[in-house]
Amino acid sequence: MPERLSQILDFLVENPNDPFLLYAAALEYQKTGQTERTQFFFDKLLTEQPDYLPTYYHAALFFAEKGEITKTKSIYEKGIALAESQNEKQALKELKNAYLNFTDEYEI
Repeated sequence: MPERLSQILDFLVENPNDPFLLYAAALEYQKTGQTERTQFFFDKLLTEQPDYLPTYYHAALFFAEKGEITKTKSIYEKGIALAESQNEKQALKELKNAYLNFTDEYEI
């Protein structure tokens, strides 16, 4: 197990609901190709920490790569709505651009 991932998991023992640590774990598992663990952490974030905006961009990309088109579409739409409600203009721009590319690629 990579050292960075090991450290993140140690921190999660102390702070199991910290959205940044959950997000970091998802990204680190994704780097190692462990899709089941990546999905676990993204799903946990989306259900238990739905206001953590950084999740939406990377989770949508992850699920799109897995071919989960309906889920990906929903993640983008929720992320865009959240970015709008939080008045996060840069995140909103990035999510809208990614969503546009996604809809073009999958002809949605």
